[in-house]
Amino acid sequence: MTIRVGIIGTGLIGEDHGRKLANVINGSTVSAVTDVNRARAEEVAATLGGVRVFDSGLDLIASDEVDAVLVTSIGPTHAEYVLACIAAGKPVMCEKPLAPTVPECEQILAAEAAFGKRLVIVGYMRRYDPGYRQVKASLESGAIGDALILHNVHRNATVGEAYTSFMTMTDSMIHEVDTSRWLLGEEITAVQVIPPKRTPKAFPHLQDPQFAVFTTESGILSTVEFFANCQYGYDVRCELVGSLGTSSLANPVVSSTIAAGTDATTIPPDWRARFGAAYTAELQAWITGLQAGECVGPSAWEGYAATKVVEVGVEAVKTGERMIIEYIEKPAIYR
Repeated sequence: MTIRVGIIGTGLIGEDHGRKLANVINGSTVSAVTDVNRARAEEVAATLGGVRVFDSGLDLIASDEVDAVLVTSIGPTHAEYVLACIAAGKPVMCEKPLAPTVPECEQILAAEAAFGKRLVIVGYMRRYDPGYRQVKASLESGAIGDALILHNVHRNATVGEAYTSFMTMTDSMIHEVDTSRWLLGEEITAVQVIPPKRTPKAFPHLQDPQFAVFTTESGILSTVEFFANCQYGYDVRCELVGSLGTSSLANPVVSSTIAAGTDATTIPPDWRARFGAAYTAELQAWITGLQAGECVGPSAWEGYAATKVVEVGVEAVKTGERMIIEYIEKPAIYR
């Protein structure tokens, strides 16, 4: 069975996902697209084989030509489209965030629980990265003992002037929030954000870098250094410190040059180069699951929990204080 996917949002990531679904992923095709920029949607539709362009996301969701929906539009639109998919009984993969506010996420949880079956997954692709999976396997196998501390590094070469200090949490550290929860298997119960010395490469309004400390239910610390303007490339790493050893994730070596007494490796320039394979694996798992009648991937609860942490994290950016995080009771379908 071929899953016909409709894509809402044909920006950079929507176009990239569409290409994969049309040409790389087994068992899928792209049947429809839409975007607030009609010309852009038509341009992407042409590259995907002339698929149908809808006037709105709601029209696309309602179409009999669409079996499943991929939401890659801007964050503030996510809740409306995800809720419409649930109402239509259609599976939906939503890029992070599930929604930018906690009340919107809670509305999605309630709607899916009332529907009685999981339909929603959230696009946290790092869970499909081989390096992160190896770190998780080292913990689950007992090889490094009990988890004590998780150190995370997340660096971008540069960001635009529109990037704010709060976006370090909502747009960037949200990935470390999800990977921390997933790797450690615990909810995050507190967060503190500490501003280091500013880089002269940042715009005046941006505190960069930033350093966050997350605490989990059992007291494990997950530290995150986020550096938006490191200049040299896209650099994502982590080290999980256990009671018997450590497990580390480094950037994969894609090329190496040895000459004149040096050994130089290439740093990925952006997220597409670093996590392209993880995005492919994520999409394939989603489609393969749908073919089997299953919803495979991070649930709406995972999306809610991440948004809850970053919402409190934004307050921690403002205050510098350690903030406690409290969650609603987890609905039965996510247990």
